[in-house]
Amino acid sequence: MAISRAQLAKELEPGLNALFGLEYDRYDNEHAEIFEEESSDRAFEEEVMLGGFGTAPVKGEGGAISFDDAQETFTARYTHETIALAFSITEEAIEDNLYDRLAARYTRALARSMSQTKQIKAASVLNNAFSTASPIGDGAALCSDAHPSLSGNQRNELSTAADLNETSLEQMLIDIAGFTDERGLKIAVRGMKLIIPKELQFIAERVINSNLRPGSADNDINAMKAMGMLPEGAVVNHFLNDTDAFFIKTDSPNGFKLFQRTPIKTAMEGDFDTGNMRFKARERYSFGVSDWRCVFGSPGV
Repeated sequence: MAISRAQLAKELEPGLNALFGLEYDRYDNEHAEIFEEESSDRAFEEEVMLGGFGTAPVKGEGGAISFDDAQETFTARYTHETIALAFSITEEAIEDNLYDRLAARYTRALARSMSQTKQIKAASVLNNAFSTASPIGDGAALCSDAHPSLSGNQRNELSTAADLNETSLEQMLIDIAGFTDERGLKIAVRGMKLIIPKELQFIAERVINSNLRPGSADNDINAMKAMGMLPEGAVVNHFLNDTDAFFIKTDSPNGFKLFQRTPIKTAMEGDFDTGNMRFKARERYSFGVSDWRCVFGSPGV
């Protein structure tokens, strides 16, 4: 339905001092703190996890050498969504507007809606991180204690859920240092960045950046700060829904990914029959995770 003069009555009257409601700043590109962006030229993208070899056994003198098999373990698929929104303005509303170019003002509002939709889509990967209803390629939730592998189940969440504090954060970093590959070989992965909702930003600041141990009368140093843990610090994502869930992003390759199929495009056209002007924005992309080792999480308690 087209925006008509009836919906813009005040904008058609003399004496109007200001129009407001579309000037707010916005949280832009928070997904870039989490996701690596790649381009795509097809309907979907797939990434395959490979299982290498196990540890090498001792070969007895004169004995036969042992052979091992490599194989594919699971596939992560990124299916692109088409995100689009449009609006229409009647010819009369455009002609009679006294104050501002309607098209320019509402085109900015359209861009804002598209931008916020993208941030919500990105954050949904973490908002559903503990839900088995939203599995990743291996069939488990993104943060799970039962990621299947050729060497048995592995986990990237705390064995006992905990809130954000010194103890829980240290345990997560210890567990990340113990990550193994699909065949159980140890891998060099470290925690790089703490991802938190807005409700945890002050706790995170005290835990990570205080010189001494937070919440303690002891005169001990803050070991995480002294050892250079979490070198990229903490980042607030304003689109996380759970007020006490938190995550550590690691430096494991091929983790969080954004595949951009079609960058945002805008278009406008006039309708011959009605004279209305129509404006639209359209974009295609997908967010997801290939290797769960890119993150370690806790849902809080």
